[in-house]
Amino acid sequence: MQQLQLLMQALEYIEQNLTTNMKTEEIAKHCYCSKSSLEKLFRCINNISVHDYIARRRMTYAGRLLLEDKDIGVLQIALELGFGSHEAFTRAFKQVWNCTPSRYRQNKHHIELFPQYAGYTVIGKDEHMKRKNVDISKLYDLLRERRECYFICGDIQGLIGFNDISIKAGDLAIIEALNRMEAAAGEGDVVFRIGADEFVIVTDSTDKAYANGLVEEILSHNGESFAYVDRALPLALYASAVLLEGTKLCYRDLFEKLHHTIMESKFKK
Repeated sequence: MQQLQLLMQALEYIEQNLTTNMKTEEIAKHCYCSKSSLEKLFRCINNISVHDYIARRRMTYAGRLLLEDKDIGVLQIALELGFGSHEAFTRAFKQVWNCTPSRYRQNKHHIELFPQYAGYTVIGKDEHMKRKNVDISKLYDLLRERRECYFICGDIQGLIGFNDISIKAGDLAIIEALNRMEAAAGEGDVVFRIGADEFVIVTDSTDKAYANGLVEEILSHNGESFAYVDRALPLALYASAVLLEGTKLCYRDLFEKLHHTIMESKFKK
């Protein structure tokens, strides 16, 4: 439990300093622990280094800035995030999003590709099995308004296999999955990520046929490939629709319901 408290303290510090060039040493000092201890804890629980987590969170934040105000120049955003040039920022952005900032600005909506972790849930009785919960506080009003609408839950089939190839392959699989969810979503629908390889579309519809149509559209692309270096890697998703009737609108109940729907979708067909 103390380790999780330490980790949450580090994550909070990172969020408060996303626009600075923070170093792992600074975070460890803030948390009153050694750099090596923080790194080991991060890799053990998050399967990623502190440096890589920061890079993903900063570029996710950058993506939001790019779409919130398209009149702000890319260089201005780069400088705000502590980059010395347009080129340096573009390289860092492309490493995470696999596209340039200018290309990203053509998207309809911003998606939290690497959302902020808001906590960890122990799965069953095994304290070593922890599910990451993400911060969806910015979506609270939307979720409250659409409680009677359908949620479409999606999950990547075999993300571990992509990560075994490389972390970059896993990241590209996540981007491809989000792109498929976003392409299937309607104009008023919102896509967000709730876990390592789990995603949700909050629809603006109470029509079951509409929800099932989105599920069918997502599943119709199973087996299609995305490019990784000189390889074409096929990707498939699970998908299912659910209504959250009778569910209290708090993080724990909401996540449990959505995760349960995703698990059920894996056993269909």
